[in-house]
Amino acid sequence: MIHLRKSDDRGRADHGWLDSRHTFSFAEYHDPHYMGFRSLRVINEDRVRPGEGFGTHPHRDMEILSVVIEGALEHKDNMGTSSVIRPGEVQRMTAGTGVLHSEYNPSRKEPVHFLQIWIVPEKKGLKPGYEQKLFPDPERRNRLRLVASRDRRDGSLAIHQDADLYTTLLDPGTSVVHSLAPDRHAWVQVARGEVSLNGRALHAGDGAAVSKEPSVELKASSDAEVLLFDLA
Repeated sequence: MIHLRKSDDRGRADHGWLDSRHTFSFAEYHDPHYMGFRSLRVINEDRVRPGEGFGTHPHRDMEILSVVIEGALEHKDNMGTSSVIRPGEVQRMTAGTGVLHSEYNPSRKEPVHFLQIWIVPEKKGLKPGYEQKLFPDPERRNRLRLVASRDRRDGSLAIHQDADLYTTLLDPGTSVVHSLAPDRHAWVQVARGEVSLNGRALHAGDGAAVSKEPSVELKASSDAEVLLFDLA
């Protein structure tokens, strides 16, 4: 069973400096039919103008992943972390008992385009933490690269939930296949380009919930970047 979540049907918040699209209910956008999928709670596709960003704000009891598609995103938090996230890098922040952080576009000329993902952790009150890692393009080219998991396998970032996040960069005409265990589900999010998901067409910004399918096949009809979540 595959349920498509088309890009144009998502929630939207346009603040001038920020254009944000919400796959699931977030902030002032509320849709009782889209409150998340399994442990996946938020997928926001954000575009931030040069020199703008999110001032210091709190989070707690959430696993937060940031994936930059274009540009750069500067991060600072009260754990003492100061970093810049660029394409190919994935950031994981465990909000746990509470963190304060800010996110800015450090460029004076180029916008930043990124995905921010929230996953509900397996328990509350975790110790706050931070990780960031580069996954080079060759590791993701025409193959699924595990970038986040509960057990850190294959050099992935650690998240406190039974969820795996894979990313891939697909050349036109190429395909990848991911097998799903009988009790597992998948969410597919297209960051760039066009692909088919088990024969169903998806474009940039589209997502899809996958349940009771033995596998997920992604075939690209253009250069594409795709995220695949394997969820309990």
